Amino acid sequence: MSTSILNIQRDLILNTIRYAAGNEWKVLVVDETSRKLIDNAVSEDDILNLNVTNVEQIEHRRSPNPTMDALYILSPLPHIVDCIMADFERKRYRKAWLVWTSFLDPEQRARLDRSQLARDQIANVQIMNADYFPRESRLITFRDPWSFPVLFHPGCNHLIRAHLEGLAQKIVSLCASLGEYPVIRYYRPRAPTHEASVLCSHLARFIQNELDQFAQFQRDFPPPSPRPRGVLLIVDRSMDLIAPLLHEFTYQSMVHDLLPISDGDKVTYKTVINEGSHNEELKDMEINEEDNVWVEYRHMHMKDVLGKLGEDFAKFRAANPQFAEDNNKANVNTIKDMLAGLTEFQKGRDAYTLHLNMAQECMSYFQKHKLLEVSSVEQCFATGMDENYKKAKNLASQLVQLLDDDAIKQPERLRLLLLYIIYRGGILAGDIRKLLAHAQLAPQDGEIVANLDLLGARVEKPLKDDKPPVQPLFTRKPPSGPIDEEESLSRYDLNLKLILEELVRGTLDPSVFPFTRPHTDTDTPGQQEGLSQASLRSAKPTWARTRSTGEQPKQRIIVFMAGGATYGEARTCYEISQTCGKDVFLATSHMLSPGLFLRQVGDLSVDRRRLDIPAERPKPTAPAHLFEREAPPAPAQPVKKPVPVNLKPMAPTSALATMSLGTNGKAANGAAPPEKEKDKKEKKEKKEKKHRFFR
Repeated sequence: MSTSILNIQRDLILNTIRYAAGNEWKVLVVDETSRKLIDNAVSEDDILNLNVTNVEQIEHRRSPNPTMDALYILSPLPHIVDCIMADFERKRYRKAWLVWTSFLDPEQRARLDRSQLARDQIANVQIMNADYFPRESRLITFRDPWSFPVLFHPGCNHLIRAHLEGLAQKIVSLCASLGEYPVIRYYRPRAPTHEASVLCSHLARFIQNELDQFAQFQRDFPPPSPRPRGVLLIVDRSMDLIAPLLHEFTYQSMVHDLLPISDGDKVTYKTVINEGSHNEELKDMEINEEDNVWVEYRHMHMKDVLGKLGEDFAKFRAANPQFAEDNNKANVNTIKDMLAGLTEFQKGRDAYTLHLNMAQECMSYFQKHKLLEVSSVEQCFATGMDENYKKAKNLASQLVQLLDDDAIKQPERLRLLLLYIIYRGGILAGDIRKLLAHAQLAPQDGEIVANLDLLGARVEKPLKDDKPPVQPLFTRKPPSGPIDEEESLSRYDLNLKLILEELVRGTLDPSVFPFTRPHTDTDTPGQQEGLSQASLRSAKPTWARTRSTGEQPKQRIIVFMAGGATYGEARTCYEISQTCGKDVFLATSHMLSPGLFLRQVGDLSVDRRRLDIPAERPKPTAPAHLFEREAPPAPAQPVKKPVPVNLKPMAPTSALATMSLGTNGKAANGAAPPEKEKDKKEKKEKKEKKHRFFR
């Protein structure tokens, strides 16, 4: 069974809430950032089932609760430390059980250590190591699209060190969650021409230092494990500039390329549900791991998706005949069955509706804008070979022909031009201007072309060029057998796939992917296959000793892609995990669609101040209301006695009429007084209700 980082983080958060503050009832206090981490992994119901009375946000106004303990799960930020210090000053809760999502800066930790109020109220402090956002079982993001300009914009050099240190802490947090103290390798280009070529080496060094410090202070890290030692591979976007420009025709890649997907805290798509019926609505549908249709289809080729989606939806309807719209024979029993399964049916029906609509819209765009022809030429640019794996010819004329076609939209024209320039290893400046004009591209598109050199591509070259052509990272080899049309449109193997295959075989070039530390044979994945049994024999759990070879714990490979990763690269990690018997995870700052990649490359020549990079915004501060004195409770107002009103005197006989003369509370005639008769009646009714409740 492969490991899911979603489940790992979910268990980590729930176990922290379950055990960090004992079994007593408590308030969970979070901040804006930590709340997003928690909401991404667990539901509020899951939290409230763990002796949590309610969830409060530390930046918000909150009522004092001095009789209740508080479990704080907070981001290690200076203004959040200010917030919790304000809580201590007001003794807002009885005791504080403090959990940081990652390491707290030593200066901020010293503030808490020096404070007598903090020492008096803090019951325990721990680190959860959960400062990342799992998106899929093998995909982790940091939700930080601003990482790209910080790493590659020429005006952001002063921000890089702090940013790399922050990335290193997040990556170590991920390694700690997985229980991995990995061997670290990083990408070092052969003949770099861009300033950011040293990015991976610096980041790898920061990560190594953070990991070493973590292991020094956490004596139980790494925990005993029967797995071979993991590998952390540090690469950046410049390692493969072709991947974010190609049209891919697997479902997930195509959807994010061609459709207006909203990609924020949630991934959603706006589509029509119940079309043609009285309850038709336009709805934002979430796309996530709980959508079984999405999980099953996302890595399939669109051709296969279209066929299978229709078949599966027909099976789904056949399996739920009670929900057929023409079902007029419903009786009481079938209606009860329908109500019992209605929620699941609606969820499944909406999921199929969503994916049928998305698949149809993708294919409509594909046909309308001639993506088959576009992709065929793209693959020639990417590989340098035609469909028969022979040297491609007449590519310039094929490019011009596509640029002349009105059906080809502006984004496709720009992507074709960029791929052509990369394929040629740069072209004359005059030719670039002519092609931009011929393609009728906007002036800002020329900025995108020029900015590719900041990522290591050669864009312009002189008429007499003495420089040797840029060597590809890998030599492309033709397949051994015949290929079909589907394979011909995906001839380009992503560099990440080739890197992982070489890594698993133990043949990855150490001059291009060096280690941060001198390594031994046991650090190389390809050499570890023979060591797995020894690892299993020495492991403590007895259940591991009886495993068959195919069930041995898999080695983990963690890839960090600085500057954003593509959905094709995410799919590659699943494929390598399946074919090579490894657990491969992809972590990145953010996910790149082709459109986002083009926008971010274009921004590399924009004035840095216009980018609104969070690191250059004013530092957040604790809200002022946290430091306000609580208003004392208003004194109770004396209750005024009502002024007696002049009432008509009652005749004594009227009072005598209701007076009891007996000793047992009965009237003279033996009957109970009216009030007592009423009490008996109410008690009898309550007793009957109680009996009815327990029937």
